[in-house]
Amino acid sequence: MLRFAPSPTGDMHIGNLRAAIFNYILAKQRNEEFLLRIEDTDVERNIEGKDKEILQMLTLFGILWDKLVYQSENLHHHQMIADHLLKSGKAFLCYCTEDFLDKKREEAKEAKRAFRYEDSWSEQEKDSNPTPVVRLHGAKADVCYTDKIKGLLTFAAHEIDSFVILRANGMPTYNFACAVDDVLYDVRFIVRGEDHTTNTPKQILIREAMQCDLPIEFAHLPIILNEEGKKMSKREQSSSVKWLLEEGFLPQAIANYLISMGNNTPVEVFTLKESIAWFDIAKITKSPVKFDIKRLRFLNREHFKRLSDSELAYLLESSNPQVGALARFYLQEASTLNEIRNAITSIFRAKNIAEFPEFTDEIVCLHSHIIPMLDSLHPALSTFESFKKELMTQSNLKGKHFFKPLRILLTGKLEGPELSDLYPLIWGMLKDIIRIEEAKC
Repeated sequence: MLRFAPSPTGDMHIGNLRAAIFNYILAKQRNEEFLLRIEDTDVERNIEGKDKEILQMLTLFGILWDKLVYQSENLHHHQMIADHLLKSGKAFLCYCTEDFLDKKREEAKEAKRAFRYEDSWSEQEKDSNPTPVVRLHGAKADVCYTDKIKGLLTFAAHEIDSFVILRANGMPTYNFACAVDDVLYDVRFIVRGEDHTTNTPKQILIREAMQCDLPIEFAHLPIILNEEGKKMSKREQSSSVKWLLEEGFLPQAIANYLISMGNNTPVEVFTLKESIAWFDIAKITKSPVKFDIKRLRFLNREHFKRLSDSELAYLLESSNPQVGALARFYLQEASTLNEIRNAITSIFRAKNIAEFPEFTDEIVCLHSHIIPMLDSLHPALSTFESFKKELMTQSNLKGKHFFKPLRILLTGKLEGPELSDLYPLIWGMLKDIIRIEEAKC
């Protein structure tokens, strides 16, 4: 089984989603179940409704799970296993207070040495502290594992001192709950972010203490850098999947981009489903990868091109395929749904002539001639050339005093695509387009 284990403590960021996608692909390739585990044991940091948001977002990306569990439901298992480890001597009670440990950290800092917990401290404050934690004994030998991306990793025994597995309030620590649940659900392959690399040795020790000898594989994905080459912060807008979706990036394009980051894919544009046939986790680069919004915009445009006119219209909340065709036309200058929507909205909204004081009179003049043509279904409306010729004749306008106000009436903007290219897509909708907020004639 493979799993994705997010915490409901904030917005999903692209690193989370990337891990979810890779685990889902591997589950499909191996014909194994995919577990979604909501790690909600950090009660103080949980945000109401974030778990539901995670479920909705994964569904939007086509990542469907076979099992859904909330980690808090396994609390009795965590406590029971911690008690078993205590009784078997694999773990012990530690009565050290935070003040005591802070003092030891300061001493280590002053002595310019790394802080390491010493088991001999465990009962020094037993008389004054009635609420001990449970610690697992540290490593007695180096801990090694082969990472599918990073290769062989070795952690020296002296670097892994005895660590807390159960807090004083009876709640499990992250590493303990994570390792126990992976054993309970028989998770055999774990793909997650590089920031978990140093957690893995502790989780291996927990599995060993539980006498779990089932094989398990790990792959830690390299960190994602921002466009300046620094580690991408969760506070950066572009790191939020929610923000990317709100900006108008398609789920299939985001998935395409995250799969291709640091990866030599056989094709440039693909869907999550298509990638299952060729994806290879071992080909992911070991080096950090830079987030490139321009690359994502390119892929977004390519995925828009794959949609039918009806599908494009649906995204724009319209049932008219002509609106979808118009959206496709604007892909030559737009790459997100928001940019396309802005262009379409500008076309169909009533034009505020006050925004274009230089051409106010000309706009009103052209409007006064076009409306009768529309009412009478004038034959000149059928092509842009005949429409232009007839309108020039009636208005006596030419040059920029004809084309600029005409563009404003048709698109709501001073600049844009060639009107001769645009006109065939909109001429059947001109009655909905040729509208102004103030007519002065």
